[in-house]
Amino acid sequence: GAPSISIFLKPPGVIPPGGSTTICCSCQCGNGNFMLYKDGHQLRTLEQSGSRAEFSISNATDKDQGTYNCHYLERGTVLAHSDSLDVMVTVIHLPGPDLSVLPGNEVIAGAHVMFRCTTTHPSTGCFLYLEGQTRAQIFSREQDGYNFSYVQKGDGGHYSCQCYIMNSSIEWSAVSKTLDLVVR
Repeated sequence: GAPSISIFLKPPGVIPPGGSTTICCSCQCGNGNFMLYKDGHQLRTLEQSGSRAEFSISNATDKDQGTYNCHYLERGTVLAHSDSLDVMVTVIHLPGPDLSVLPGNEVIAGAHVMFRCTTTHPSTGCFLYLEGQTRAQIFSREQDGYNFSYVQKGDGGHYSCQCYIMNSSIEWSAVSKTLDLVVR
C-alpha cells in the first residue's frame, strides 16, 4: 500500500507574531522528495534528512497562516500525501497553563492516566498536544483534565497544552512547558 505521511508542528500550538516553529513531514518512505503545499498551492520541495523533511517558519506573520500538507513523490509521481495541518498566527495575551499528569510521568503500558491543564484565568477551552501528532486532543471541561482511558507504548512523548478564552474574539494563551510521558 501507499506509505503514510505524518505532518506536525514542532513545537506545536498557536504561534505568536514574530515567533517560530517547524513544519515536519515524516514518512517511512523511500528516497523520493517531499513537496509542501499551502492552501492547495505548491510551496516548495523540502530538504530531507532520513525519514523526515522540515520547513522552518521564523518571525511568523499572518502570511504564514494557512493549511499545509505534504506530498511524497518518487520520480515525479505523488505516492502519498499527509493530512492537513492548520497553522495559526495570532497575538498571545495570556500566560501559559501548567500541564501535569497523574499518576506520574512514568507509567506502565495499559495504565490509566489523567492529564490536567491548569490556568490562572478562567478559560473557555484547552488543547492537549503530543509532538508528532497532527491533531490536538480537546480537554473536556467537566473535569479539570483530559482523561486517557489507557496508554500504549506509542503514547509516550512530549506533551504540552494551550488554552483560549472567547470574548468578542478568541484569545490564546502561550503554550505550557513540555511534559515528557514515558510508557514502559
